[in-house]
Amino acid sequence: MKEDIQKIFKGDVEDSDETLTKYSHDASVFEIRPKVVLFPKDTEDIQNLVKWVNENKDTYGELSITARCAGTDMSGGAVGESIILDFTRYMNQVLSFEDPLKIVVQPGMFYRDFEKVTLEKGTILPCYTASKNLNAVGGMFGNNSAGERTLKYGKTEEYVVEAKVVFNDGNAYTVKPLNEEELKQKMSQGDYEGNLYKSIFELIQSNKEEIQKAKPNVHKNSAGYTIWNVWSEEKKIFDLNKLLVGSQGTLGIATEITFKLVVDPKYTKLLVVFLRDMSLVPELVNRILKYNPQTLESYDDKTFFLVLKYIKDFTKLLGVKNLFKLIFSFGPETMMTLRHGFPKLILLVEFTGHSQEEADIEAERALADLKSMKGIGIRLTRDAFEAKKYWTIRHEAFNMIRYHLKKVKSKPFIDDVIVRPEKLPEFFPALYKILGDYKKRMTFAVGGHAGDGNLHIYTLVNPKDKKLREMIMEVSDRVYDLVVRLGGSITAEHNDGLIRTAYLTKMYNNQIINIFKQIKEIFDPKYILNPGKKVVREGREGTKEYMASHITLEK
Repeated sequence: MKEDIQKIFKGDVEDSDETLTKYSHDASVFEIRPKVVLFPKDTEDIQNLVKWVNENKDTYGELSITARCAGTDMSGGAVGESIILDFTRYMNQVLSFEDPLKIVVQPGMFYRDFEKVTLEKGTILPCYTASKNLNAVGGMFGNNSAGERTLKYGKTEEYVVEAKVVFNDGNAYTVKPLNEEELKQKMSQGDYEGNLYKSIFELIQSNKEEIQKAKPNVHKNSAGYTIWNVWSEEKKIFDLNKLLVGSQGTLGIATEITFKLVVDPKYTKLLVVFLRDMSLVPELVNRILKYNPQTLESYDDKTFFLVLKYIKDFTKLLGVKNLFKLIFSFGPETMMTLRHGFPKLILLVEFTGHSQEEADIEAERALADLKSMKGIGIRLTRDAFEAKKYWTIRHEAFNMIRYHLKKVKSKPFIDDVIVRPEKLPEFFPALYKILGDYKKRMTFAVGGHAGDGNLHIYTLVNPKDKKLREMIMEVSDRVYDLVVRLGGSITAEHNDGLIRTAYLTKMYNNQIINIFKQIKEIFDPKYILNPGKKVVREGREGTKEYMASHITLEK
């Protein structure tokens, strides 16, 4: 295979044991060994590859292409059995940045490098993730990523102006929003591109009511194909990128992405809320949201206890040379705990402004409003060090836990659920009850985006546990049943991948599942693009059996 691909491919083609072992993993629980790993030089390489795979699909068995960037995907979206296509080696450049509010980049560019470029002009892509020092922008496109600023700014789909995408026919197309007249012209072309647009539009029109009824009533959702966002009946705008963003490379392969940016707010003020009565969450969140915070993040008491347990390491993360300075900085929390009891949940509410005075005023308005609520402790941080302390707990606590507990490893599998904030008082105790049944085999902590009810459940397990696969399946079933019963989504921003595709039937009825399948087969009838993600391929990828068989166990 390697020699044949090299005839039509300018980039690197590698199949050494070391390379294949490395690309058998992403940040998920899976291990799936590919046949070969490719590093494309340009869009032409990808066009040639797609055409070659279509022509030779049966010659080499089941050929397929899994597009990959940084490999930080927690759902198993970046692993596959056949060809891995890694953009980060060569296709990692800014192509155009003349307008400070619009940038054209290749998918393999790491976000950390991307952000340095945009910040030079005072702008930022605000849907960045917690893993922004590790991930690439192509992964953000593929997963429809979101993060701590999403409460105010939204997900990646809202920042994609247009994209160059290689579809199943091996040609590259520019995908951008079309008005009604432009859509009619596109559909009348009578070629591959025109028929693709026509098929998707007709699918939407013929299932309009069922599609809208199936849309999850939550602020963020990455489960399934977001078909309900493609055609705006009100604005008469058809945007195929609304379907492609978040599709995990199962419909086409993006080779250039044009993002719109926002001015980066330089001034912030952090309000910290200590909550001991979970029933207050809905009222608390609603009060806070009136003041338009940039972020509303959270972590639970388990996370806070673990930080205290490893306080010396926490000191190093903060860059504090004097341990006593850090301990002394917890004085206000200590007094608050003595007065109000230990909090069940800590909320971090960040306000922004064009000046420090503006940010301070917004935070003080929220503080004044919240003072009338009983069962909470509230305080404004005094300086940047104190704010950094709280953000470090939110961002780094779980890594600290993982470092200290040598016999266990992070295995994300129920890591990204969402329910509406008013459902959190019911959700939290039910979740802790389920996970408590497995406390002898699993350590967990909960953090996330409290403003929209998106929670990240961090799980540590013994990788040598012979019943690990069964436990993952069992816990997933129970937690997802709870989430769906409360009207939520099984994935808000981490996507389906292999870990959740088989569970989409819990959220959607057979008609919607069939619509997802039709979408896949309109774009990719031979299933050559990242099979087994979003749509189950019967008897193969995407089934629960396939998922369980590829969960990594250590000897």
